[in-house]
Amino acid sequence: MTTTTPVPAETTAEPVTAAQPPKRRLPARDRAVVITMILIPTLFVVVLVWVPAILSVVLSFGAWNGIGDVDQIQWVGTKNYADIVDIYPPFWPAIQHNLIWLVFLFLGPTLLGMFLAVVLDRNMRGSRFYQTAFYMPVVLSLALVGFIWQLFYSRDQGLINQVFGSEVDWYGDSSVNLWAVLVATAWRHTGYIMLIYLAGLKGVDASLREAAAVDGASERQTFFRIVFPVMRPINMIVLVIVVIESLRAFDLVWVVNRGTNGLELIGALVAQNVVGEAARYGFGSALAVIMMLISTVFIAIYLRIVFREERR
Repeated sequence: MTTTTPVPAETTAEPVTAAQPPKRRLPARDRAVVITMILIPTLFVVVLVWVPAILSVVLSFGAWNGIGDVDQIQWVGTKNYADIVDIYPPFWPAIQHNLIWLVFLFLGPTLLGMFLAVVLDRNMRGSRFYQTAFYMPVVLSLALVGFIWQLFYSRDQGLINQVFGSEVDWYGDSSVNLWAVLVATAWRHTGYIMLIYLAGLKGVDASLREAAAVDGASERQTFFRIVFPVMRPINMIVLVIVVIESLRAFDLVWVVNRGTNGLELIGALVAQNVVGEAARYGFGSALAVIMMLISTVFIAIYLRIVFREERR
């Protein structure tokens, strides 16, 4: 007697789908808080940054002395820009001085700030005191820095002339006043760069230095071949800061002699034409647009590098 084994009926398996987590929605109160936190800063940026910038661009194509209604503006096209380049004597010296300002900040206080950060990163005795001492000038306004350095640079009662027995007018002599102001600027700028690099050094992985020490690398080799390349984002931030600081330099030279007699800078020229006796709003706006365009080039380069690093 033969027995047959029943063959199970063919079944079709249902595809198993992963359960989708339910979407969590913020409560109405939290959504209102988030929207408020986004809208308020955006409103401030638009009103205080973008609107004045756009109005400056528009006004740079007109001639207006600020008296009367805006319908009295005479539109002159690109005449303001042509006059700046061709027949405005302080413009090219101002460009030269801004470039000198940039090179000096990069080669002087930037490198010095980096060196101080490397030294203070070793947790030496009294490092907190030194950090505070070097950073203290940063919290002071550039106008106050100018008054402080007047105690050193005064021709009659200044410390430098009293010590060396000289009678140099450091703030009035056009051959030396630019360098005197640059030294005062470096006093403030060094602590700022030091703090940025000190924060970057604290974020470097300690295992990288330990591996370099095991391989027999010296401290100098470890810094330039390992630590410094790792801090590339910090280096880019510092570079952009130096460029912007050199372009927007204004307070110190305005305190000294209102940006004249060897201290012509683009920012000072803008103030002279907008709030000075000339009251040429269109001409001053054209100078401001030129300064804004130069800054935008460096900022665009920085953002391009940052976005490319993020994609990698």
